[in-house]
Amino acid sequence: MDSSNGHAPRPGSAYRFLTGRREPLDRICNIIRSRTSQAVFLMAGPGIGKSALAEAITERLSPEMIVLRIHGSSSLAGVPFGVLTPYTAELTAEDSVSPVAVLRSVWTYFEKLKDGKDTPLLLVVDDAHHLDDASAGIVADMISAGWASVVAAGRPRPGLPQPLDQLWYDGLADRVDLRPLNREQIEEVLAHVLDGTVPAGTVDSIWSASGGNPRILDALLHDAAEQGILAKRNGIWMLLGPLPSDGAKLTAVVSKDLLRRRPEEQEALKLVALAEPVGRKVIEDICGAELVRSLLDQQTVVEGSGSPAVLRMWNGVIGDAVRKNVSVSRSLQLLEKLRAHQEAPPSSADGRLRAAEWALECGLRVADDELLEAAVTAITGYRNASARMMAARVQDPILAPHARAIQARALFNEAHYSEAARILDGCWLELDDSAEAAHVLLLRTAAHQALGQAMDAIAAESRELLRQAGRLEDLTGSPADPDDAGSGTPGDSPAMQAPRPWQDQMLDLLELGEAGDYESLAADVQDIRSRNPGEPVDDALRAVGLALSSHALSAAGRGVQGLDAALLAASELPSLRDGVFFFNEFVLGRLVTDYLAMGEWESAEREMANYAMEQAAGAACFGGGLQLLRGYSLLRQGRIERAYQMLLPAVEALRLNDPLQLFRFGSSLGFYVAARLGDAAQARRLELDYKDSTPGAPANELLAKAYAAAAAEYVARDGKGLASIHTLATTTEISVREGMHLEFLAICWDLGDHSVIPLVRALAGNVEGRWAAAMLTLAGDWETADADALMDTAANLEAAGFVNLAREAYARASTLLEESGERRRSRQAIALREKCDHELGERFREGHFIAAAPAVHLTRREQDIVELAVQGLTDREIAQRLMVSVRTVEGHLYRTYVKLGVRSRDELASALPK
Repeated sequence: MDSSNGHAPRPGSAYRFLTGRREPLDRICNIIRSRTSQAVFLMAGPGIGKSALAEAITERLSPEMIVLRIHGSSSLAGVPFGVLTPYTAELTAEDSVSPVAVLRSVWTYFEKLKDGKDTPLLLVVDDAHHLDDASAGIVADMISAGWASVVAAGRPRPGLPQPLDQLWYDGLADRVDLRPLNREQIEEVLAHVLDGTVPAGTVDSIWSASGGNPRILDALLHDAAEQGILAKRNGIWMLLGPLPSDGAKLTAVVSKDLLRRRPEEQEALKLVALAEPVGRKVIEDICGAELVRSLLDQQTVVEGSGSPAVLRMWNGVIGDAVRKNVSVSRSLQLLEKLRAHQEAPPSSADGRLRAAEWALECGLRVADDELLEAAVTAITGYRNASARMMAARVQDPILAPHARAIQARALFNEAHYSEAARILDGCWLELDDSAEAAHVLLLRTAAHQALGQAMDAIAAESRELLRQAGRLEDLTGSPADPDDAGSGTPGDSPAMQAPRPWQDQMLDLLELGEAGDYESLAADVQDIRSRNPGEPVDDALRAVGLALSSHALSAAGRGVQGLDAALLAASELPSLRDGVFFFNEFVLGRLVTDYLAMGEWESAEREMANYAMEQAAGAACFGGGLQLLRGYSLLRQGRIERAYQMLLPAVEALRLNDPLQLFRFGSSLGFYVAARLGDAAQARRLELDYKDSTPGAPANELLAKAYAAAAAEYVARDGKGLASIHTLATTTEISVREGMHLEFLAICWDLGDHSVIPLVRALAGNVEGRWAAAMLTLAGDWETADADALMDTAANLEAAGFVNLAREAYARASTLLEESGERRRSRQAIALREKCDHELGERFREGHFIAAAPAVHLTRREQDIVELAVQGLTDREIAQRLMVSVRTVEGHLYRTYVKLGVRSRDELASALPK
């Protein structure tokens, strides 16, 4: 595995790229050159790039204009004509405060510069919001008189001085506002400054942390690469941890900004950063309302919604950096000052968490109950280091087991599964009667599963420990046998009629879910749901049972029932918040899988998008699984290249953190799409990943075997992979899962095995959902060999969103029409098939090779690379576009040259069949 950092971004590279590429550069230069306006006011918040853009304007226009630069300064803001001193050195003390004398002196200076030439003048004013009114008046007079063109860069808050503002109101100046970068712009920057593929998860994390601020973005990229947190793995740039707030580059940015501020501003910012979220009134009492309004105007701090009003730093990473810039002794002084003005503890959980963190940073004692509450808040927000720190300090023997469970969840989030399992082994029985009991049992099971242990072994060991602890002693016989438990008659003893302990039921649900026994799951869930009143753990039992039922029903082809169960499981989630188990993700994965099994692509994407938006903090832990689901969805839709772009980063993310045991499934899907696209190098690597990995959940393991066998068939074309899928499909495990069985047959069909079509037709009618109905219709028309019916079916499939199935129908129809002599209609069907290819994103079908002569057999990947080469892309650009190595591109091109009988790129276009 390539774990090198590749070409790490050089300091300033992102910033320079942004200012050199932004559309305003051309726009402003064109305004100045054409003199459509005498002045342009460039407005942006701190760090957005106005100063760098002003510098780029100077560099571009200096060959054609005489450029002068002046810099506003907060220290000179109260000095009349202070920034114009270089142009008024010859004035007397009396004249130096006379507007007429100053204007005349500036004009004389300009005339000397021009030296009789007709070269236009450009005055570039940076930090123009700091200009004193007198200097601003002189600049406004110069603009009005047409002496010089002016580019003035300033902040929208507090804004430009009134004389300059008035020019804009009068229509004598243009205004250009720079905004923080959006996600697409961040993605463009990363693609430019990083040599390799940057997955969506990395883009999202960097965008969120930087707030779209170019200066902070540049500092974060540099610091993260320097510390090895931003690292290149197998050509994919991954974040191996949280983005650093203590790096040298970001620290320098923050320190420089603080030093430019007045002492009272520095203190207010440090207070807000140390206490955020902190009540606005408290900061106003300490620092003054006018200062707070000024910081809000500068957008250095932001005010949250709700009552009472609270303040935060505008950017979380900047807040962390400011806190780390404050010494412990100074931090303690500020804490005492804040407490003197606070009438009560913070009202929000986030505020109480920060209060506890701050006290600990200052060496103060925090009560155990406050520590535990803060640890719960921290772990809910995936602030793992903070959660561990808080929980580790809890000493109360009653609270300590819960605190250890929180420590374990933090370790689990960070993929330290062995250590998490060890801690949970030591505390789960102590929590067996608590409100957290079900969460802890499930987390312990998940930790052991992540270590490769089988569910039946985990359940057997757990039951034995529960028996030793006296938790299962009410049961007669083996509680592990669901047929014996709770099956007594009215004449049986009370012990036989007693309800089964919830621990045994939970373990039973997990075992039934692994076995795919939806009938027994349904019976258990019905029993749990019928209890009145229910036990405190019943919410967890219902959510787990329903989620597992939904997955089992979907695999069995009962997608409608499975979806109902998944939606019911989702309805239980509000009551399960703030625990140590990841119920949200446990249910989400099964809900999305249900939608995909039914062919409801849009619904699946909606659920994933909602989760990504609402649970952004969990991306480091569960982002790989979400990316995998998106890739799997695209694969099911036949969008193979887009699936490839999703699945390769997903595999790398799962390699780092795999809480749901999806790595083997993901590597099998990655192997499949790489092989199908002809990327032999990636296919070999992903095949090794698949073979060397620990099996995941049984249902995923069956699909992983099928996709890996199909990938092997695409690579070797020897029939062995196809035979393996057929053999798997005859096993009892698959035959009882009709929905999964139909997916196996679809894989065979994609491999070109049309012998499965009668089986598809026989099976699809028993499987619920739009996808199965589409497969049934296509199989039926295929077998009847009715070209007209196939054309109608293809159009309907395309309209319904099954574009890959529509492509197959058009292809079959074109063959039948050609055989019957209807060549015009056959060509029409081919054109419609190619339209489907275009929609699916298969670029190689759009170019010259669609009608390639039978004598020339280019693979899909060769066709793809040649198409891009003909467009003029370099080998490296092609490699980046297709996410392969440069060596792979070179090898494919060489083989293509041999096949086509050419010697260079220049001959490619002419050699391709027309």
